[in-house]
Amino acid sequence: MLFRSESGISTFRDNGGLWEQYKIEDVATPEGFHANPKLVLDFYNQRRRQLFQVKPNKGHIGLAELEKIFNVQIITQNVDNLHERAGNTSIIHLHGELLKVRSSADPELIYELNEEAPDIQLGDLCEKGSQLRPHIVWFGEAVPMIEPAIKWVEDADIFVVIGTSLNVYPAAGLLSYAKKGTPIFLIDPNEVRTNRSDITFIQKTASEGVEELSERLRAYV
Repeated sequence: MLFRSESGISTFRDNGGLWEQYKIEDVATPEGFHANPKLVLDFYNQRRRQLFQVKPNKGHIGLAELEKIFNVQIITQNVDNLHERAGNTSIIHLHGELLKVRSSADPELIYELNEEAPDIQLGDLCEKGSQLRPHIVWFGEAVPMIEPAIKWVEDADIFVVIGTSLNVYPAAGLLSYAKKGTPIFLIDPNEVRTNRSDITFIQKTASEGVEELSERLRAYV
């Protein structure tokens, strides 16, 4: 997503992104983890180390500033913590969190990582004795936070989509839960195809688009 690329984090689907360097089935599926857990752990260890080298961009910071005026709730497909570091406090991570790991046997056993100890290795076990794995929703796995996300969208007075192609489900389907008449904004420098006619497009990067969005939203105050 654009929030990631503007902060200097390797993206997944863009040209030159991570999915051109790695096979999805090797590093982002339960089957890949079963076949080569060391490869998968190393992949996410690298992503984690990279995260510690970057900072929130103007888009993240702009949304945090909006939280001073509005009740801002963020639903993100990103697994980084840049929204939190920018100052937003109400966030759903649909696809998991990079700085968390969990038991491979009990998904309720979740542990925090930090910059001092950012890696997990083969043989790192949970308290029940099973291998730790990234707290990431892999392809083929359920998205446990989708129901809370749907509720947020249904209750929203304004709905904003930032830096996504609307091609990845179930996240892309959230747009359909916005109640009729809800103002909808979509920020992306690229053309995003949709059959909806009720969307206000802001064809800019996340940083530039959030700045324009902030100006527009002040009309609702």
